[in-house]
Formats: sequence, C-alpha cells, structure tokens
Amino acid sequence: MLETAVSAFVLLFVTIGPVETAAVFGVLTAGIHRPERRRLAWQAVVVAGLVLLLFALLGNRLLDFLHVSLAAFRIAGGVLLLLLAIDLVFAHPTGLSSITASEEHEAQRPGDIAVFPLAIPLIAGPGSMTAIVLLMGQAGTELAQATVLAMLAACLGATYLALILVDPLGRLLGVTGTNVVARVSGVLLAAVAVQFVLDGLREADLFGPASP
Repeated sequence: MLETAVSAFVLLFVTIGPVETAAVFGVLTAGIHRPERRRLAWQAVVVAGLVLLLFALLGNRLLDFLHVSLAAFRIAGGVLLLLLAIDLVFAHPTGLSSITASEEHEAQRPGDIAVFPLAIPLIAGPGSMTAIVLLMGQAGTELAQATVLAMLAACLGATYLALILVDPLGRLLGVTGTNVVARVSGVLLAAVAVQFVLDGLREADLFGPASP
C-alpha cells in the first residue's frame, strides 16, 4: 500500500501541478481581495475534485462501454502523459499543461473563473483525468482504490494551499524556481508515462509471451 500511495501521489501531484496552477491563479486574480481569492480557490478545488472523482469511479466503466481495453488506454494515456512531461521539461506549456492564449483571454472577461479555467482545465485537465483513470484501473483491490482516492484528496489539499499562499510562494520560488519544479516534475512524469506504455504493451501481448 505504501508503494501504491507514493506512486499515486507523485503522478497526481505532477499532473495536477499545484505550483504551476498557483502561478496562473496569481495572474488571473491580481488585484482581487484575499477573501474573494480564498472563495475562488475553494470553489475551483471542489469542482475539480468532483470531476476527478467522477472519472475515478466511472472512467473504467466508460472504457467498457466504448469497448476500449485497459491496455489500449494505458498506451494512449502513457503517450498523453509523455507529451505533458515534455511540456514541463522544456517549459513550453500547451493546452495539456496550462490554458491556451484564447482561453486566457476568455478567462479575463468579467465573471467567475472558479470553474473555468481554474477547475477545468488547470486542475482537472487531460493529464490528471487520464492519470486517475489509469491509477484506478491499476489498483487491484478496494483498499488500493481507497488509497488512490486518498492521495487524490491529498493532492487537491496541496493545490488549495498553493492557491491561497500564491503570493509568498511566488516570492519564494520566482519564475526560475517554478520552472525548476516543473522540469523535475516532468522528468518523473516521463518515467511514469513510459512505464504505462510498457505495461499496456505487455498486457496487450503484442510481442507474444516472453522467452524463458
């Protein structure tokens, strides 16, 4: 269970990206009073948590309904996570790891930004949605699944703390520190992504049984 907990926490922490999300949150909420910032942060985390919980509980059933094997999803998910890792390592954000220019422009219009773009796609984005489905599919027992959900809650809690502490966190890390965190996270995510692809290929038995 310790191994399951550590791997789940690392994967979810990297794909959710509390530090990177906080950096965008700071830009979008510049000039907003602290109580309003806390409200936006709380709403965003709650909405994202509900979306990720929905994917965690129903993701594999959806795959069955679409007649997609878990092996195929592992391979596809691994490729998607690898692309996200490349974004993080080279500090070249795309729609996988952040919001696009058009989405940022839309987010600056008057209105509540808790759901878009904070909850979706910054916290509950393609990477974290894929990760939670893969982790729940990989968990073989109810205890393992409960452990994955607990790690999801822990990562969401860390994200909330990063959002409400965005100003001191920004002063502490700066742009360089944020990029260092992103690059280290990208390297870890790349290794996990490749492992998902290898597991999917092995489960699909594309290369036949291993030689004794």
